[in-house]
Amino acid sequence: MLDEKGAKMQYSICALPGDGIGPEIVREARKVLEKIADLEGFSLKFTEKAFGGAAIDLYGEPLPEDTLEACKASEAVLMGSIGGKVGVSPWYSLPVEKRPEAGLLSLRKQLGLFCNLRPAKLYKELRDACPLKEEIIGDGFDIMMIRELTGGLYFGKRSITEENGEEVARDELIYRAHEIERIGRIAFSLAKARGGKLCSVDKANVLDSSRLWRKIFTKLGEEEKEVELRHALVDSTAMELVRNPRNFSVIVTENMFGDILSDEMAEIAGSLGMLPSASLGENAFGLYEPSGGSAPDIAGQNIANPLATILSAAMLLEISLGEKKAAARVENAVEKVLALGGRTKDIFSGKEGEKLLSCSEMGDFVVAQL
Repeated sequence: MLDEKGAKMQYSICALPGDGIGPEIVREARKVLEKIADLEGFSLKFTEKAFGGAAIDLYGEPLPEDTLEACKASEAVLMGSIGGKVGVSPWYSLPVEKRPEAGLLSLRKQLGLFCNLRPAKLYKELRDACPLKEEIIGDGFDIMMIRELTGGLYFGKRSITEENGEEVARDELIYRAHEIERIGRIAFSLAKARGGKLCSVDKANVLDSSRLWRKIFTKLGEEEKEVELRHALVDSTAMELVRNPRNFSVIVTENMFGDILSDEMAEIAGSLGMLPSASLGENAFGLYEPSGGSAPDIAGQNIANPLATILSAAMLLEISLGEKKAAARVENAVEKVLALGGRTKDIFSGKEGEKLLSCSEMGDFVVAQL
């Protein structure tokens, strides 16, 4: 893409490789981004910063001020993964607010990223990796999960105190009406573009926060007549996702429910290594990361699946940079790789025609299809 003066567009991206397999999968996504930029006639300027446990080791903080400022100065952030093995890594002997995950929560909050998009698509080539019966899978499924990202239990006050000789733990769950309404408007907009069906997930039979959530979504549904809205409880949704995932097109829910349900969606889509995500605010700026964790058990072995990170990079191209053609080419390259039998260990079944690839070989294979 060219700018208004006819010069090649240059975009700035802050890369946060993080911990565990993070540096390996971000390396492959960068490889793909650099290739597609060359092919489509724009350029990318990467700034790489320490984040999570890697930043704790260097600076004693999971989110150094320098890293935060670099994110704010960029047009998009590409992140790998953070954290280590709980109970093993020394990071988890630190106070909660100094641990890697606290850095991610703080980053989302300070960048104003309240909307998390997590698409889960079952590629026909990965049907064998899906744990569901063939009659349930049918022709496959393509679900968009919209998760509210800066409210709820993860951001409420918490404490552990001693009362009457025993420890008592408290976690505060708060949602304000405007937080629910803004995620709701995004959800209805996306539902319009994806067939007009929206499922709002809550726990309104028990929680006041969910009753407010349902009240606001009901009101929005009365305004958005072209979208078919249904409400569902989180426990019944968890069951329906494994009984008939094809019932869903767009799901919207609060922070903790979305965290749990999106991992379930990843499993039925074949692997966490296949699920990208985008965290967005009021404008086009976003943070893009795979939905899986840092997988410390396989870190450094060059066997991680980089496809979720590469697909996250495709979302970055489309949403934050507006390079829709480049995004489509990356997505098509991933589909072609799968059709040609390219597999990392997590999605390898041993069937005839499959090729077991390392993390770096998978990145190279995607680049080759571009």
